[in-house]
Amino acid sequence: MLVLAAPVLAAGTMADEVRAINNSWAHIAYELRGSRGQGPALAQLEAQSEALVLRYPGQADPLVWQGVVVAEQANTASFLRKLGFASRARDLFTKAYDINPRAANGGAALGLGVLYYKVPGSPLGFGDKVKARRLIREALAIAPDSLDANFFYGDFLYGQGDKAGAKVVLQKALRAPRDSSRPVADAGRRADVNAVLRKIG
Repeated sequence: MLVLAAPVLAAGTMADEVRAINNSWAHIAYELRGSRGQGPALAQLEAQSEALVLRYPGQADPLVWQGVVVAEQANTASFLRKLGFASRARDLFTKAYDINPRAANGGAALGLGVLYYKVPGSPLGFGDKVKARRLIREALAIAPDSLDANFFYGDFLYGQGDKAGAKVVLQKALRAPRDSSRPVADAGRRADVNAVLRKIG
């Protein structure tokens, strides 16, 4: 991959650009969900996130968010293309993790953990429930009050049949402070939490 030199920009510019990717992802994931425009919008956002990675080589946060966008492409892709997107997201999260595992509130560890529990195991895929649990718990150790980390750990526990444990973690997720800087993502994730709680009953 061609790595471009990062331009000289004002302090905080990378954080602002990462936040823009974050908010665009939330709009596509939650407000365009199921629409005909979701796939093309994700493809465009992935190109933008890759450009951001190239502008800031050696930085973990842009890689984490490119991984999030590619993982969302895996969620919406056809069956035959899902594993390709998931594998690419895993590689992006791994690269970010190797640079700084604490970046984006442990987002690389969380992204990897989610992939390892959602992707089928061998021989169909690279899924691994043991790795998933370890990595999501690592993300929680970095950001114990994170809405996202608690949601995904609760969802993981529910998938493993631990309804009682899942309910405790998901209720903790709902107690996370609201994030006014990403209102669509915050509201969408809380809806995800409540959807799993309804399944638990």
